[in-house]
Amino acid sequence: MKRSAVAALAALFIAVFAFAASAADSYPSKPFEFIAPAGAGGGWDTTIRLVAKTLGELQLITQPMPVTNKPGGGGAVSLAYIQRKAKDPYVITVFSPPLLLINLTGQTPLGYKNLTPIARLIDDYGAFAVPKNSPYNTINDVVEAIKKDPKSVKVGGTSSAGSMDHVQFLQAMRAAGITNLKEIPFISLQEGGLANLMGGHIDLFSTGMAETVGALESGDIKVLAITAPERVKTGPLSAVPTLKESGIDTVFINWRGLFGAQQMGNEARDIMADALKKMSESKEWLDLCARNGWDPVYMGPDEFTAFLEKTNEEYKSILAEIGFLKQQ
Repeated sequence: MKRSAVAALAALFIAVFAFAASAADSYPSKPFEFIAPAGAGGGWDTTIRLVAKTLGELQLITQPMPVTNKPGGGGAVSLAYIQRKAKDPYVITVFSPPLLLINLTGQTPLGYKNLTPIARLIDDYGAFAVPKNSPYNTINDVVEAIKKDPKSVKVGGTSSAGSMDHVQFLQAMRAAGITNLKEIPFISLQEGGLANLMGGHIDLFSTGMAETVGALESGDIKVLAITAPERVKTGPLSAVPTLKESGIDTVFINWRGLFGAQQMGNEARDIMADALKKMSESKEWLDLCARNGWDPVYMGPDEFTAFLEKTNEEYKSILAEIGFLKQQ
């Protein structure tokens, strides 16, 4: 081969490697597609919108991060959509326990292994509320009623049966010594949980802490317990005991984290994870967490993946006990 040809070939290789390095260094170089797997105003929507807002304000990501809502199927619609963009490093979504639960219960064949875990960001917790005129004044009153007659307490939540609101209540009851979990009626409300509670259509509402604050402040409901490891320090929920304080030794974490498409690539994943880590350490983010009652709990990709694997096994155990686990 002539020297000129060798030189030309070498120059080509150098140009290709330089372009690849430049492409990696320039990520992100175009607008993102941030996806909330549910409608506006819920936990997923609130979390990813505040993430986009904070990343932008801190100039950690300078590309646009518009949020699109893709509700349906407890997250299954969004999961299916993301599979069509499996190699796109600009598709970012938020998920929490239903990502595991809808797969384990057979609502979708897709799960966390069909996404790229980027970072776990926050922990939120559940709450158990009853109407203001309810005969139940503590969570142990509910336990005693269910022990006498498991069908005597109608429990409702806005998740589907076998998903988060249902599972967090059953986990509490199992820890309290209830063995016939299958017999406890659960009504999936989809929406209007508090209205159904105050209207007498259900006896107990299993939900997130934040959803109870307004009705608790107005005196329309009583919150019997929360699933957090420690009592809330300020606000109306500070008067509410944890399950552990009530002698029920369990905690249910409504973790939330960000995910990319399954084949987004490690370089893009790590760049996003680094930006989220810096965000999670900022005063702006810590203030938002305090305002929303969230615990900031940053985990990077490897630690988050290990957490998901462990948590998936824990959910399997509860779902198998109540007959909701689809054969894996």
